[in-house]
Amino acid sequence: MADSGLTNSRIVASYREKTPGSAGLAKQAMELLPSGIAHDARYLEPYGIYVERAKGPHKWDVDGNRYVDYFGGHGALLLGHNHPKVIEAARQALETGTHFGANHPAEVRWAEAIQRLVPSAERVRFTSSGTEATLMAVRLARAFTGRETLVRFKTHFHGWHDHMTSGYASHFDGSATPGVLQGVAGKVILLEPGDLAAVSACLAGSGDIAAIILEPTGGSFGLVPNRPEFVQGLRRLTEKHGVLLILDEVVTGFRVSSGGAQTAFGVRPDLSSFAKIVAGGLPGAAVAGRKEILDRLDFAATRREGQEKIQHPGTYNANPVSAAAGAAALEIIRTSDACARANRTAGDIRTALNLALERQHVPWAAYGTYSGFHLFMNPKGRPISPSKFDPFAVGYDELKAQPTALANKLRLAMLINGVDVTGRIGGVVSATHGPDDVGETAAAFENSIEMLKREGELPA
Repeated sequence: MADSGLTNSRIVASYREKTPGSAGLAKQAMELLPSGIAHDARYLEPYGIYVERAKGPHKWDVDGNRYVDYFGGHGALLLGHNHPKVIEAARQALETGTHFGANHPAEVRWAEAIQRLVPSAERVRFTSSGTEATLMAVRLARAFTGRETLVRFKTHFHGWHDHMTSGYASHFDGSATPGVLQGVAGKVILLEPGDLAAVSACLAGSGDIAAIILEPTGGSFGLVPNRPEFVQGLRRLTEKHGVLLILDEVVTGFRVSSGGAQTAFGVRPDLSSFAKIVAGGLPGAAVAGRKEILDRLDFAATRREGQEKIQHPGTYNANPVSAAAGAAALEIIRTSDACARANRTAGDIRTALNLALERQHVPWAAYGTYSGFHLFMNPKGRPISPSKFDPFAVGYDELKAQPTALANKLRLAMLINGVDVTGRIGGVVSATHGPDDVGETAAAFENSIEMLKREGELPA
């Protein structure tokens, strides 16, 4: 923990005292896994919690501590942990077999469930992860258009494959990240988020752009937000220049609304990527879109057109257990107000956090879109009012900037107070979070701020 600011911290000491079981497992994991973790977002100093079970909006660690959960399965659990209908669908599927190496009825029902909710999904192809879905979308776009270049926006995350590593958290100049060929990175144009004029100039200046891909609500589910008008403008520009529009709805799909951000914004993309909620919280994803584009995966269509087919195997594509859970989850979302409930509760959380900041005279702000919330920690010391903060008035560099050691301590304090937020101090809200969770979260946040003040991290 050298130079981390955690040595001799009372917050760290309290956290260690509360989580000895997690500490023991973390020590074992350090001998087995890089940094002792399986996902970068789970990195926490001195170590993260180890969870044993979960239900609804809550989870319990190996030491028996209960947390209000805002990780939400990395955004996959709109319906909360262990929704009984989803679990029952998965249980029944498990009893029939986990893998057939053959077509099965559940994949048909799963694709139909997506089509019922997403009008642009003329055809669906299943993959195992969101990263695979965006990779397939890019490959389809290049094959269909005969062009090579991809346009992306700084801060938008589309998985970890080679086309997507620059410009999300670093390498905003477009240079290749470690292990990625410069020739691959060089076929990606990174533009400023929200700048429609820059997009227009880019498309007018190049005839080699196959597609534009973006997170429709903005980078990291609105950490760097988009206005709906920006996405609508992109649709007009891409149609004008014969460029495909890919909406990465891995997070927003079936969360912003039952039909995703594209339905909420009134935009029909050429291709969409889905994961997380689409599989009911199990591993699974899909790329969906126009039939003529996905026909590049079709044996008969490519043979008829004299084209080379895009090859796409995948051992766990449309796994029957994921398919059953996904179809069940999507039917619940289609026939209930789950999206609206999660969106309302997230709004209540943002309001409650800002009121706590105002009471504590801390010039930070909670903001966000739909069922998400983020904490702006004001790295430049702007004179802001938490409840009136406008993220569109701040550049993406400021929105993403964060005092690392302070954020780490704040997250530890929140865990001590029974709330699990993400490393960027925010989270996603499920339809199972309610008023009691809002109140508990606000109290935990205020207590955590007071702990930081006592530790000298914030002015008293």
